[in-house]
Amino acid sequence: MDHLQSYQNDDDLDNDSSPSSPDSSPPRLLPSKSAAPKVDDTTLALAVAQANQILSRPIDPVQHAITFNPTYDQLWAPIQGPAHPYAKDGIAQGMRNHKLGFVEDAAIDSFLFDEQYNTFHKYGYAADPSGSEGNNYVGDLDALNKNDGISVYNIPQNEQKRQKIERKKEKESNESADDNAVDKEVLNNPASDVWLAKNRKSPWAGKKEGLETELTEEQKKYAEEYAKKKEEKGASDKGEAVVDKSTFHGKEEKDYQGRSWIEPPKDAKASNDHCYIPKRLVHTWSGHTKGVSAIRFFPKKGHLILSAGMDSKIKIWDVFNSGKCMRTYMGHAKAVRDISFSNDGTKFLSAGYDKNIKYWDTETGQVISTFSTGKIPYVVKLNPDDDKQNILLAGMSDKKIVQWDMNTGQITQEYDQHLGAVNTITFVDNNRRFVTSSDDKSLRVWEFGIPVVIKYISEPHMHSMPSIAVHPNTNWFAAQSLDNQILIYSSKERFQLNKKKRFAGHIVAGYACQVNFSPDGRFVMSGDGEGKCWFWDWKSCKVFRTLKCHEGVCIGTEWHPLEQSKVATCGWDGLIKYW
Repeated sequence: MDHLQSYQNDDDLDNDSSPSSPDSSPPRLLPSKSAAPKVDDTTLALAVAQANQILSRPIDPVQHAITFNPTYDQLWAPIQGPAHPYAKDGIAQGMRNHKLGFVEDAAIDSFLFDEQYNTFHKYGYAADPSGSEGNNYVGDLDALNKNDGISVYNIPQNEQKRQKIERKKEKESNESADDNAVDKEVLNNPASDVWLAKNRKSPWAGKKEGLETELTEEQKKYAEEYAKKKEEKGASDKGEAVVDKSTFHGKEEKDYQGRSWIEPPKDAKASNDHCYIPKRLVHTWSGHTKGVSAIRFFPKKGHLILSAGMDSKIKIWDVFNSGKCMRTYMGHAKAVRDISFSNDGTKFLSAGYDKNIKYWDTETGQVISTFSTGKIPYVVKLNPDDDKQNILLAGMSDKKIVQWDMNTGQITQEYDQHLGAVNTITFVDNNRRFVTSSDDKSLRVWEFGIPVVIKYISEPHMHSMPSIAVHPNTNWFAAQSLDNQILIYSSKERFQLNKKKRFAGHIVAGYACQVNFSPDGRFVMSGDGEGKCWFWDWKSCKVFRTLKCHEGVCIGTEWHPLEQSKVATCGWDGLIKYW
């Protein structure tokens, strides 16, 4: 209080005093104050040392908050104490991004790399890529000093000028030598070659042999490897060439009456029109060394069954009598994807992953013709009309459906609208139209011979449909959807989805399991990814029966065209089973 009072008195005195009065004394100034506290040198040094200690010590792994900016070394410093139990070579687990320790990414611009690479090959020196201290160059240091460290891209102007003059002189000397040679040729050659000899620089004069720039050994080796790869790729694009051969395994190709072994038995006819679900295994065919991808019964009679194997072989088996393999067809270099009989069964098509489509004679095993576009065919089909058995349709991996005339071997049409590989081709509406499905999760309907989509079916909930089968009454077709269900579409004008009919229960996601109908249309059947064969009732859509057929995937199912209660299945275990 005394201090405040004295301060107040001083203030009053200051106010009362005036500079105009002669007796007034000069005003008193307040003492200056400093906001920073006085710190001696010892305290300052101690604080700096503490800060340095904080920045140098490793971070405590237990603490949840960091009150300062740690360095990279602090963040990745090993924990004090015993070695980390999962660390090798003393490197903590957090430091590892490689099996031998920690590797830091390093990036170099492609132009800089090319510059140093070409400089080294031309002059013998280049910048040190390790960035070590001291000498910043590696290689021939004498050449470095001689050329003043120039690279191939920063040659001084006087050097460029000198090189240009040298090139010009060399060119002139070569031209004079060529002119002398031309004069000699003009004397020796007839008049027709005189113009060509004089005009060597014309586009018709042919290419100069040899390269203008001399390549290094490494560049020559790379060029040879590239040319070799290109040749191999060109050969593979045309389809791999394999010697076509066939082996007959039966007793005799002709019987005592001169009939061929593919002739159906005289008594082969349907006993009744009512189909029944099979219950037990009748026969097993085993001959393929790998999985079987497709099976097809001989058209209308079913006394033979054709199988396509992933061992690149096609086999045909006897169904009625001996049950043995009758003939093996070998012509593909890779697995066979699809097979398809002609209407009379005397010929069939095969599509392989070697990018070839082959047209075989069933009886003799001869390849009649081979077709290829350089892409993998996923499905092959002949036009079902008897007068158009020379027209082949193939769904390719490059999103096209290609149509060939097999008589001429020419491509007559390409249906190019899909956005993914084409999986199926199914003829509907008295073979005037056909439906195709693709990996683009859509169905497209085409008028035969016209490459314009007349109906496009695609919904957000739709999945890819790798197999389609037409109902025997031809009013509907079933599509195997990869969301584990079979959908039914109308095969008439509208091609609408039948929402009341849906067959589910099997697991086919990821597998192109074949869907099929019984000959009387009462049952729908399909294989699945667990080796089962499923049977549904067409009217009620209920599961009728399941058979455990194969180990692994049951990929193909075929109902016998005449024997109403018999079904053939094939799987990736390499077996074909008859139920």
